[in-house]
Amino acid sequence: MKKGIYNILRGTFLVSDDSFKNWRFIIFLSVLALVMIASSHSADKKVYEIARLKEEVKELRSAFLDGRSRLMKLKMESNIIQKMKEKGLSPSEIPPKRIIVKPKQ
Repeated sequence: MKKGIYNILRGTFLVSDDSFKNWRFIIFLSVLALVMIASSHSADKKVYEIARLKEEVKELRSAFLDGRSRLMKLKMESNIIQKMKEKGLSPSEIPPKRIIVKPKQ
């Protein structure tokens, strides 16, 4: 046990006769670590992108609701009458009549 620990600390397991399988294992672990790090960075980027998109959706929803409320105020009959009075127009006192066109037979 003591000799195995000394071999690891001195690095003799990397230069011995059967060191090829040790190097393969070390290279495999290094590649695996790089893949894990890249995967972690990719996941973090996606989390930040999702958070940014959620904020953008909140802002757009707020702008939509604001625009819709302003439109509702503009469409109110009292506002329309007031704006038309400024231009010299007033609502008709005579109600409209329905015209019915009968098809020829």
